[in-house]
Amino acid sequence: MDILNKKSFHYGHVIVLCCFLIMFVIVGLVMSCAGIFYKPVSSDLGIEVGTLSIYMSVNFLSSTLTLSIAGKLMERYSVRWILTICSLIIAITFIGMSRFNSVWQFYIAGTLFGISLAFLMYLGFPTLLNRWFKSRMGIFIGICSAGSGIGGVLFNPIAGYLITIYGWRMTYLIFGLAIFFIVTPVLALLLRDYPKDKGIKPYGEENKNMDNASLTKKNIDGVTYSKAIKMPIFYGLIAFAFLINAAATLNIFLPTFVQTTGFSVEQSSLVASSAMIGVTVGKVLLGMINDHSAFWGTVTTTGLGIVGLGLLLIGSNMLFMYIGGSFLFGWAYAGVTVQTPMLVRHVFGNKNYAQIYSNISMAIAIGGAIAAGGWGLIADVSSYKTIFSIGIVFLFISGFIGSYSITQKNSRTSTK
Repeated sequence: MDILNKKSFHYGHVIVLCCFLIMFVIVGLVMSCAGIFYKPVSSDLGIEVGTLSIYMSVNFLSSTLTLSIAGKLMERYSVRWILTICSLIIAITFIGMSRFNSVWQFYIAGTLFGISLAFLMYLGFPTLLNRWFKSRMGIFIGICSAGSGIGGVLFNPIAGYLITIYGWRMTYLIFGLAIFFIVTPVLALLLRDYPKDKGIKPYGEENKNMDNASLTKKNIDGVTYSKAIKMPIFYGLIAFAFLINAAATLNIFLPTFVQTTGFSVEQSSLVASSAMIGVTVGKVLLGMINDHSAFWGTVTTTGLGIVGLGLLLIGSNMLFMYIGGSFLFGWAYAGVTVQTPMLVRHVFGNKNYAQIYSNISMAIAIGGAIAAGGWGLIADVSSYKTIFSIGIVFLFISGFIGSYSITQKNSRTSTK
C-alpha cells in the first residue's frame, strides 16, 4: 500500500518540514544572526556599525518592493521552484559575503536577501500551508514560523564561536555552504505546489468522496483579489499588519531599556532571551488557538502583548517583572507571522490568498522598517517608557481591527 494513503501520514507534513527548514536555517541565519556580524565586519572594514547595518534596512525595503508582485508570481508559477531558486540566491550571497571588502557590496547583498526573503519568509510557508491544509493550519503555521526564533537561539552562539575561531569571512562561507548543500536540495526534491501533484487531497478535507469538480471548487473558495481591494476590511488588515509589527519591533530595544534601569548586560540578556522564548512558545500556541478561533487568537496575541508592555512600564527596576513582561510581549511578536496570515485566510478565504496576503504583508515589512529607526529616535528625545506606551496603543488598535474584521466576516456569512 502506498504510504501516502495511510491515515498516519500525509504529504502535507513533508511540506511543513520544508517550510520549517526555510524558517529555521535561512531566516534564522539571515535575519536572526545578522547582528552578531556587525562588530567584527565593521571593525575589519574600518566603518561604523551603523553604516554597515544599513544593509538590513535595504533588506526590508527590497522585500517591501518585491512583495508588490510576489503574490502574482506565486500564483502564476511554481512555488517549489521559486523557493528553491531563492534559497540558492541566499546561499550564493552568503558565499560572496565572505569575499566582500567594501560596504556597498553588503548593500547589494541586502537587496538580494530582501528580494529572496519576500518569497521565503513572508509568502512561502503561508501560501503553501494554505494550499495543503484545510484543518490544523494554525498549528502548522505556528510551528513553521517558530523556526526562525529557534534558529536565532541556536545559530547565534554557533556564529559567535565560528567568528572567534575562524573569522567572519569563513563563518559567512560556512553558512552559505550549509544552505547550498542542505536546504536548497531538500526544497528542490521534496517541495510540491499542490496536493494534486501527489495525487491526494488537502489535509483535513472533510468529504473523502467528493468528486474532482467539487473538490476544486471547495479549494478555491473565498474572495477574489479584485473584490478584496474594494473592501474596507482589506485596508483594515493592512493597518493591523503595520501596527502589530511596528509594536513588535520594540523587542530590539528591550535589552537597552533594561540596562538604562541599572541592570548589567548579562541581566539584560535574560530579558532578551525571555522575549525569544515567548516568541517561540507563542507562535506554536497561537497556531493551536487559531485552529479553534481566529477571534481568540487575535485577543490573545494583542492582549498578552499589552500586559507584557504594562509589566515593563511598572516593573520598578524589578528584574523578574522585566523577564515576565518580555515573555508576554513575545506573544505579540509571534502574532506578526501567525495571526496576520490566519486573519487573511479567515476573512478572505483561499481563492487569491497569495496575492491578497502579499499586499497585506507589505505593511509588515514597512512597519518594521519605519519602527526600527523611529522608536530609537523617539526614545532619544523622550524615554523608553514613552515608546512602550505608544506600543500599547498600537496593540490595542490592532486588537480592535482584527476582532472587528472577524465579526464583519461572520456577519456577512450568517446573512447569506
